[in-house]
Parts: sequence; structure tokens; C-alpha cells
Amino acid sequence: MERALALAAYAAEQDEVPIGAVVVNPENGEIVSEAYNLSEHVADASAHAEILAIRKACEKLKCNRLRGMDLYVTLEPCTMCAAAISFARIQNLYFGAIDAKGGAVVSGVKFYDSPTCHHRPEVQGGIMERECGQILKDFFKAKREKVKLLDKKS
Repeated sequence: MERALALAAYAAEQDEVPIGAVVVNPENGEIVSEAYNLSEHVADASAHAEILAIRKACEKLKCNRLRGMDLYVTLEPCTMCAAAISFARIQNLYFGAIDAKGGAVVSGVKFYDSPTCHHRPEVQGGIMERECGQILKDFFKAKREKVKLLDKKS
């Protein structure tokens, strides 16, 4: 999770929503792939950290399933990412902060509880929750302050 958090910090520096994701092979602890949000940079609403990390891992391993792999992400995945995690057959999902508004694992639609969900990873949330949540709070606070400054100048 520490690596995912470092990726989230880098995303914030790039003015992207600070979320990082890392696909890990639990057998040897090797990082298979890693990514951070790129939605703003590439103008693609689907360029979430989880999706990008899954794509990179599938490309690296030359497969469309990541059976036996673990995914670490700094924020509870949204519905789109929860579905991608299921389709990729990720074994274990570890996430940091809970996303009460947009999350879809333990919040919101609780995607893995749906009878139409065919693969349910083992889920553990709240890992480094304070740190993962704080980077998001700081990022959005800075965004709001920037808007206030711009409003005062106009």
C-alpha cells in the first residue's frame, strides 16, 4: 500500500485525483504493474488507477485474467473499477480509504454482493486508511482554495 500511496502523491503533483494502484504477485511479492489516475491528462473518464494497473498487468503477463494476483489501491473502487477487478479475476483486493460517495465495494452498490457478479475477490479495506484519505482531503482542499483565489481575482 505504501507504493500505491506514493503513486497517489505523484498523481496529485500532476493535478490528477490522487489514487494509486499496484498489482502484486503474492507468491513472491513482486510488483507486476502499477498506475495512478490519468483521467485528466488523457481526457478519458475510464483512466482510473485500477483500470490502468490491470491493463498493464494483463499486457505484461500476456493474459486477460489475473488469477492469483492481488490489487492494492488507495481508495475504495468505484463500480467501473470493481467490475474490472471482477472480470480480471483478481484474487485479493486491498484498499485504503472508504469512498462513501463513489465507492462500490463496501459502500454504494456493493458490487460484489450482486448475484450477477461472477467473481468476488477477497476484500480488505481500511489499510493505511488515514494516510490514503488525507492525501485526497488535501488535494481537494487545495483545489477549492485555488478556485476561491481565482474568484477573488475576477
